[in-house]
Amino acid sequence: MNGTLKRVSVACLAMFALLMINVNFLQAVRAEELRGDARNVRNFYERYSIERGRIIAGGKVIAQSVETDSKRFRFIRQYPDAKLYAHVTGFFSPESASAIEASENKLLDGSSADLLLRRSIDLFTGEPTKGANVEVTINPKAQKAAYDALRQSGKRGAVIAIDPKTGAILAMVSLPTYDPTELSGTDKGKVFSRYDELAKDKSQPLLNRTIGQTYPPGSTFKVVTMAAYLEDDSSRGPDTTVDAPQNLPLPGTNISLPNYGGAACGSGSVTLTYALERSCNTPFGKIGMELGYDKMNEQTEAFGMGTQIGVPMSVAQSDFGKEEDKAALAMASIGQRSNRMTPLQMAMIAAGIANNGTVMKPYLVNKITDAKGDTIDEADPDQLTDAVSEETAGKLRQMMVSVVQNGTANLAQVPGVQVAGKTGTAETADGQPPHAWFISFAPADDPKIALAVIVESGAANVGAEATGGHTAAPIAKAVLEAVLTK
Repeated sequence: MNGTLKRVSVACLAMFALLMINVNFLQAVRAEELRGDARNVRNFYERYSIERGRIIAGGKVIAQSVETDSKRFRFIRQYPDAKLYAHVTGFFSPESASAIEASENKLLDGSSADLLLRRSIDLFTGEPTKGANVEVTINPKAQKAAYDALRQSGKRGAVIAIDPKTGAILAMVSLPTYDPTELSGTDKGKVFSRYDELAKDKSQPLLNRTIGQTYPPGSTFKVVTMAAYLEDDSSRGPDTTVDAPQNLPLPGTNISLPNYGGAACGSGSVTLTYALERSCNTPFGKIGMELGYDKMNEQTEAFGMGTQIGVPMSVAQSDFGKEEDKAALAMASIGQRSNRMTPLQMAMIAAGIANNGTVMKPYLVNKITDAKGDTIDEADPDQLTDAVSEETAGKLRQMMVSVVQNGTANLAQVPGVQVAGKTGTAETADGQPPHAWFISFAPADDPKIALAVIVESGAANVGAEATGGHTAAPIAKAVLEAVLTK
């Protein structure tokens, strides 16, 4: 071989070596990056080439893929009752997804390792790949009742309901809402433009307020303060009397904590039942200071606060707040300081009391089935915490029933059903109407549902409407009736 041929051969070998190195680099290092690149048109079309599984609630299909005549987009996503279930299903857009569409994506598009056997059978039989179906725990009657009742208030807000014995989420409604169909089209320009409009909307329709937003809990938090007080001394009960001054001096300040409207709370010494029925501020502020920060914080943690929860969508962290002075602790004990709660966390508190003190881990996915209907996975209810003893839970139940029968939550009464509950009115900013809260469970002696309702700026600053009981309790009643009555 002469010198020229040798040089050509070496050059060819070098080029081939470089080519192989580049191929291996792309395959082993950059493959995932290139697959996920938004400019990868092939990925874009493949996204619509597989029949994604359905999302089902109570036997009702709430998201599904339907075949089209298009050669580029074989399947598109549809959402019957789109706005009603938007924050449950989420959307499936050209480059992203949300809620169940995102968290269960690999099952819905059939790429999950859990579907390996199904894919192998399909490959052998020649059937096209289909995604798995996701059955959620939502009760359509509860969801519709919550949606209609909250919408009638004309306000922003959220309703979330739980089966207290299992943790299954029965309703998840957040208003304002949006139409996921608008964000699941194949025209990127239209989808992105619509998404930007929704993202910039000050009313935040894309936000799932049940799990993605924390609020000051207002007087609903008095249930937690009461729980800590009962747990601290088992001899205490609904008839235990406590000091209830008209104004409670706050240590280290020149101000006092008043009751609502500056009113007296009974004769100045009342039973715990009366204090909860009337939602007096001063006895709970005094109790919180007597217990101290550590005991109060331990009780909040016992109800699940501080635990990272996924349902499977991630849940914003509820928080009792950092330790400050006694005056701040008194305010936190009535839900009006730095403590912030998601509606889900407040529903978990109600559910824990309903379930004899045991808080179950909340979950939204009930069952996964493959395209042939065979079960791939099924929910297995799991205990999250022991919040209070069974004895304390019984005392709290008795007092919360009295709140509905004789106190601030009489608008939550359901004929023939014993309802337990607690109202809350959370001050936010000067000049702004307070948020209206209500937490509840029923039937009190055999609870099947526990829930939390918040109506943003839903309570008036003064007058009979200035309580969570006026705005939020009727919404809860509608949901309870939908689930408990025929």
